[in-house]
Amino acid sequence: MDSLLGLLRIRVKRGVNLAVRDVRSSDPYVVVKMGRQKLKTRVIKKDVNPEWNEDLTLSITDPDVPIMLTVYDHDTFTKDDKMGDVEFSIKSYIEALKMNLDSLPSGTTISRVVPTRENCLSEESCIMWIDRKVVQDLCLRLRNVECGEVEIQLQWINLPGSKGL
Repeated sequence: MDSLLGLLRIRVKRGVNLAVRDVRSSDPYVVVKMGRQKLKTRVIKKDVNPEWNEDLTLSITDPDVPIMLTVYDHDTFTKDDKMGDVEFSIKSYIEALKMNLDSLPSGTTISRVVPTRENCLSEESCIMWIDRKVVQDLCLRLRNVECGEVEIQLQWINLPGSKGL
């Protein structure tokens, strides 16, 4: 608990135009890794535009460690097929969390992260102050695959007794 800064809730919202890995469709699920932590969503059957709307929560001890998100196609009798991956940093998000934002009205944009070759963003990502929480929506373009994006949302959870930011 000494090195724990807090928890990062990643809402895996949906996949868009994911690659076909079975005959006509795919059975996608998402795996999120950070350091030794590994979490995954449920499998959505026969859908290249799946809606997960699932929360995965990571314990954050070092905000400099990147987060790896990989999409797989679930197969019953063979090894699951990889459907692309992304790596993203939470540094900008953590910087926004450290700001004193209590006086700002809900809906205020704190900062914007523009797409670059390094960050896998498919469009500009806004870090927002909404209902007294710092929230970031990201649309991530999958790498190592012919097509596909994954939409996620980041939200911080402060833990009593943790080191904090």
